[in-house]
Amino acid sequence: MTHLPQPLLVATRNAHKLAEIRALLPGLDLIGTDAYPHVPDPVEDGLTFEANAAIKALAWRDATGLPALADDSGLAVDALGGAPGVNSARYAGTHGDTAANNAKLLRALAPYPAPGQRAARFVCVLALALPGEPEPRLFRGECHGRILPAPQGDHGFGYDPLFAPDGHDRSFGLLPEAVKAAISHRARAFARLRAALPGI
Repeated sequence: MTHLPQPLLVATRNAHKLAEIRALLPGLDLIGTDAYPHVPDPVEDGLTFEANAAIKALAWRDATGLPALADDSGLAVDALGGAPGVNSARYAGTHGDTAANNAKLLRALAPYPAPGQRAARFVCVLALALPGEPEPRLFRGECHGRILPAPQGDHGFGYDPLFAPDGHDRSFGLLPEAVKAAISHRARAFARLRAALPGI
């Protein structure tokens, strides 16, 4: 990892998320965007996870001159044509209203009661924008599973209580954190990033 220019700016103002990323990228000097309170957050108006991650990474790199890492993530349900997708956090209209988002998802899937009709995947795309490079480098991770008929457990956040990963009968809301950390979409995306870092 010594080849990566440092410090690396992580496009988040969330201290908890920054701490999680520090654990996923040990040995790197990471700073969050709260170090630049005067810089506005970019508008995420992309139609894909890749586009939104790239928008954030490029905007923060250009604003600060630092290498910047951004992510975009969400849930894609096959029966719903990939929805809620990039609108996962605001699926029901209000950003971050988890209860409303989960309730809307269950209503949308009511015509699809069979487990085989409820295939879904969590997606995380990381974008690494380096000074001097015109386009960011993208790293995608996915965790496949299905949407359960009702929430299970209260661990995790977002759609976790409704999502059972392949190979498990319990949701991310019930599974031990160590299991989720090993197979999650975010863990897989960061594994690809770590594999690429020595060559940068």
